[in-house]
Amino acid sequence: MDRVKLDLEFIFKASPSILYKFLTAPECLVLWFCDGADVTDDEYVFSWEGSEESAILVDDIEEERLRFRFEDGEEGEYLEFRMYKSDITQQTILEISDFCDKGEEKEQSDLWNTQVAQLRIVCGG
Repeated sequence: MDRVKLDLEFIFKASPSILYKFLTAPECLVLWFCDGADVTDDEYVFSWEGSEESAILVDDIEEERLRFRFEDGEEGEYLEFRMYKSDITQQTILEISDFCDKGEEKEQSDLWNTQVAQLRIVCGG
């Protein structure tokens, strides 16, 4: 199956430092992203409805960018979060890059929209 990269952008009121915490701290990840998160050094083990996936944090620029490579993911694929403050509006922009099977872009985008809506609720905007 062909894989495609999906790039999404979301606007937040919360600062990049608050978003960063909700993208890295296990106690915050379980509020919006997964059912469980276990972190040891740069290895994150996420659980969803009883199944687990391991990811390595391969790039971490505090309050700017996080890139995870899932251990069972395709070669060259990653999950990336980029956050920055807009100079014009002073709002925080969260950009998410993810990969999915060709033809499933809408479903993957809808999933991220749902997850990010929950993230907005728990981080205050």
